Amino acid sequence: MTYKDYYKELGVSKTATPAEIKKAYRTLANKYHPDKNGGDKSAEERFKVISEANEVLRDPAKRKKYDQFGSDWKHYEEAGAKPGGFDWSKYSSGRSGQTNHQGQQGSYRTFNDDVDYDLFEMLFGQHNNQTKSKRSVVKGSDLEAEAIITLEETYNGTSRLLKLDGQTIKVSIKPGIANGQRLKISGKGSIGLRGGPKGDLFLSIKIAQHSQFKRVENDLHSNLPVDLYVAVLGGKTQFKSLKGNVTVNVPKGTQNGIELRLRGLGMPRYLQKNEFGDLFLKVNVILPANLSKEESELFNKLSQLRHVNLN
Repeated sequence: MTYKDYYKELGVSKTATPAEIKKAYRTLANKYHPDKNGGDKSAEERFKVISEANEVLRDPAKRKKYDQFGSDWKHYEEAGAKPGGFDWSKYSSGRSGQTNHQGQQGSYRTFNDDVDYDLFEMLFGQHNNQTKSKRSVVKGSDLEAEAIITLEETYNGTSRLLKLDGQTIKVSIKPGIANGQRLKISGKGSIGLRGGPKGDLFLSIKIAQHSQFKRVENDLHSNLPVDLYVAVLGGKTQFKSLKGNVTVNVPKGTQNGIELRLRGLGMPRYLQKNEFGDLFLKVNVILPANLSKEESELFNKLSQLRHVNLN
C-alpha cells in the first residue's frame, strides 16, 4: 500500500489545528472538485487524495493512529486494506457516464450511505455493523466569491446574481456595507457527503474607487468649487451629493481649502435605519480669468483700499 503524506497533501504542518486542516481541505476541495475541472482526470485524482487525507486528519482517533504508525502501512493491510492502493470503485455509488449536476457526462463518483463499508473505518480496523449505522454525515465545503460594487450601489443597496457550483444564487447587499466586508449566506455552499448539509457561501465585497468622493468609514469627502465673489461676499452654490442636488451656504469671507460640513449627507450606517454619516466639502476658490480692463482697474482700486485699511 503506497504511503501518502496526508499533511503534505493538504499543505499543512504536522502540528496543524483542526481548524487549519478544515480550512486547507475546503480550499483544495473547491479548487479540484470534478465539476469545476471538466473531466480532468488529474484533478479528479487530486480531489480523491485530499478527501482521503481530510477524512483521516479531521478525526482525532484516526489521526493519532496515522501519526503513530507513519509510513508502516503494512499494519493496515492486515486490517483488510487492498495492497497497492485504494480501490475507489468499491466505495462509491456513482456509475461511469452518469450526468452530474451541471449536465456534463463523467465518471466522477460520490460517497453515500449505500456503500458496503466505510473505507477509512476499514483501514483502521474499526468497521462493524454498529459503526456502519452510526457513520457521520459530512457538511459540504464552503464557497468563496467576490462582488465589486460602485459607491452609488453601496449608498442605495444592490444585489448580485452568482453562478457557483452549478447553482444560481441571488445575494442582496444592504446599504452602507463596508469595503472588504464578508457576507455569509448559509446553505449555499457545496453539497455534503452521505446526506450531510450543504456548506455556506462567503461573499467578499469590494467597493470600486469613486472619481468624486472619498469614503472614510461612514463620512464622505469631496471638493466644492466656489466662485471668488461668493467666497468673498458669501452666498449659495449647488452641489450634487449621492442623495441628490443640495444647496450649500458659503459664509462671507470663506478661505480657500476650508472644509464645510453637511450633516447627514454621508453614507448610510450599515443595518441602522435612517442613520447617516456626514459630507465634508473642501472649498476650492475659482479665480476669475480673462479680466476686462474695467475689472482689472476695479481690482487695483480694491487692492489699494485694502492696503490703506491694513495700515
